[in-house]
Order: sequence, then structure tokens, then C-alpha cells
Amino acid sequence: MAGRHRQVGLGARLTGTLYGHRRGHVHLAFQVDPRACPALLLELAAPTAALVREMASGLVRIALECERAKGSALPTPTSTATAGPNSCGGKKLVEETVWRAYCNGRSCGYAVRRECGAADWRVLRALEPVSMGAGVIPAASCGGGEGDVMYMRARFERVVGSRDSEAFYMMNPDNSSGGGGGGHGGPELSVYLLRV
Repeated sequence: MAGRHRQVGLGARLTGTLYGHRRGHVHLAFQVDPRACPALLLELAAPTAALVREMASGLVRIALECERAKGSALPTPTSTATAGPNSCGGKKLVEETVWRAYCNGRSCGYAVRRECGAADWRVLRALEPVSMGAGVIPAASCGGGEGDVMYMRARFERVVGSRDSEAFYMMNPDNSSGGGGGGHGGPELSVYLLRV
């Protein structure tokens, strides 16, 4: 399929996947469709094991902050004319490359936007049939090397507050189905992007 690896813009509903090797770092991918190239792929400095411990508490808030480009607060007439009214230094929020990362209010280093490499594709390919859930992909299914990959996948709702703030809220299937499943069947996760 020709467009399979083409990047697609973000929509209001997305598939979000947190994954990482047990002794490695956390990756966060948002895809419009599980077969599409991630519209946003970040690598966090936080160890996978530390995030798994946070998720055991049931509530995880990841906040990512990036610096506003110098001079973007006061656009010049020429830059406004060429870049358009919605540009912030010409860059969309999800196109920023380096972020300060916080998990449940505690600093956890940095996050970096990345291109989707071969190792990422192996993980995402293995998870294509999974619409939501958490588990472990055996090393043999994702290229061996660094061992098993832990993952959590869910549907997320994207809410744009402004050109400098966006949020991704994990959609709880119990709430959306109206089945009254009796509360939370798993962790609740929100991701906030802020340009400050």
C-alpha cells in the first residue's frame, strides 16, 4: 500500500501506545490509524520500569513542556505575511523536538521527538491487531536484541486548547460504552503538551 509509511496529521481520536524494553526508555506513539506512521513519536528519558510502577497507582499524568521560539511572541509584519496567522515560529506544537518531561508532577528528564525507525515499526507492527490493553511482546517478535518489550495501548481523545497547548486523554471503554462496568478497569493516562 503506497501511503502506508506516509505521516498523517493528527485527528480528534487517536491510537496511543506506550512501549519500551524493560531496561530501556519509554516511547510514546500517537497514530491516526494503527497501520499509519505515527503522527507523533516521542522517546522519554524515563525508564520503562519507573513508568510501569507509576501506572500501578492507577493515575498517570505526563506533562511535556517546550520553549517558545525566541521572538515568536511578537511576529513581524513580514513573518506574519509569509508564515500565516497560525504560525508560532512556523512550527506546530506537535512538531517541537525537545521537551522537559514531568510524570505526576515530578521531573523525569527530557523527551525527544523522533522519526519512526525500524525497531519502532517492529513493535507497532506486532501491536497492529491490539486495539487496547497492556502486556509484553516477546523479544523474538520485535527483533530480539534488547529483550521483551512492555506496552500499553488505548484510544485517546485529543483536545486542542490553543496553538501552545494540547492534551491527549485516554478514553475509558467503560465510560464510553455506558455499560456501567463499575469504575476503572486499568490505569488512567493523560498527556499534556505545552509551549511556555
